[in-house]
Amino acid sequence: MSIALKGIHHLTAITADAPGNLRFYTEVLGLRLVKKTVNQDDTSAYHLFYADGKASPGTDITFFDFPAAPERRGTNAISRTGLRVAGRDSLDFWHGRLNEAGVAVGDIRDLDGRASLDFEDPEGQRLRLVDDGGKGDSNPWDGSSVPETHQIRGLGPIVMSVPDLGRTEPILTEIMNMRKARTYEADGTTVHAFEMGEGGPAAELHVAVEPDLPRAGQGAGGVHHVAFRAADIEELHEWTERVKGFRVPSSGEVERYYFRSLYFREPNGILFEIATDGPGFAVDEPMESLGESLSLPPFLEPKRAQIEANLKPLG
Repeated sequence: MSIALKGIHHLTAITADAPGNLRFYTEVLGLRLVKKTVNQDDTSAYHLFYADGKASPGTDITFFDFPAAPERRGTNAISRTGLRVAGRDSLDFWHGRLNEAGVAVGDIRDLDGRASLDFEDPEGQRLRLVDDGGKGDSNPWDGSSVPETHQIRGLGPIVMSVPDLGRTEPILTEIMNMRKARTYEADGTTVHAFEMGEGGPAAELHVAVEPDLPRAGQGAGGVHHVAFRAADIEELHEWTERVKGFRVPSSGEVERYYFRSLYFREPNGILFEIATDGPGFAVDEPMESLGESLSLPPFLEPKRAQIEANLKPLG
């Protein structure tokens, strides 16, 4: 049997305002800051990870803090990030909460057979709350300002925009072993839903075909990459060989300390990552105090004083 991805692992986006980003995702969205670290390739930039109460794989939306101009919206990009909640009542709660916070928010609607609510963070990051029916594990955070029953449960589905499905679909189905599940219409656009593992909203990638849009330009309020779940290092080795076997250029395996990763781009230039579920964010600090201090992987620890001196205050 061929290896299968388990679902969405994390999504990494871009902020040009780390303090504002921290306030919005923890205070308004009620997510837990589970890791405060730096971009391992540019240590002058924070890398902030927000997730559920146990920092579970598949729940974290992360941000690179880059002094970038706003994203130029268009195709060849990830265009909307799904965040799962349980039940229509939760969407009613969030509609009221987001309105009260002055957030740009739409109306609750049925989309792809699920109740959904679109909104944007203060930098224009496009997000979507999706009713997942309460299926699967839930690990609420007792420090959240959001009541347990309405807390965000995790990521998915993720929507990406391409001008032509023909180049992307073989990567998803033949290399990444995703299954094409269905198509639906959203705002006049045909969207193709692909699923991984057991399927469901935590394990779906949706591809919107939008040939009339200009090419996107990456920036603040946009997405840097999406990562998919491999169970362990042995599975990641299999994915590395598989991608190599299809002659797709890749990063080779990269040690991120909290997980191990493989990066490659689909034909439109959208960056994909396959990441292991472990060892996880509690590998270097206690679960009960995740995100409270600056964490650095061992190879950066000798440079801690220099790194901390170059970082802007978050408070």
